[in-house]
Formats: sequence, C-alpha cells, structure tokens
Amino acid sequence: MKRIDLIRAIEELGCELVRHGGKHDWYRNPTTGVSQPVPRHREIKEPLARRIIRMLGNSDSNEAESGTDSD
Repeated sequence: MKRIDLIRAIEELGCELVRHGGKHDWYRNPTTGVSQPVPRHREIKEPLARRIIRMLGNSDSNEAESGTDSD
C-alpha cells in the first residue's frame, strides 16, 4: 500500500498527526487514545498497513461488530 493511501485512510478515521519521529510519524485517534507509528516508506507492506488501520480504528465499533455474531 502506498504511504499516502494509508495516511488518507487513517485520517478518515479521525486520526491526527501527533509528532514526527526519527523514522516514523506518530498518529493518534483522539476518540480511543490509541497511538501508532507510521513508517516513512513510499510503500508499506499490506499486513502492516492493515494492522495500523485496525489499531487506530474505533474500538467501540469493533466491539459492537463482534457482539452481533453471537445471535
């Protein structure tokens, strides 16, 4: 996944840039308080990109989705 696409996806989740690190930028979801580093590579491997999106996603919606499977 291209880095710009990953940044766009996490910003759509409501995340904001916290700071620039040495080799990563740190993004935080103000709703959940979760922060994750995003590497500064042009291409980011798909499993890592999915993990970053999952970690920064709203945990309340994830819990609600898992609760509906028990019907």
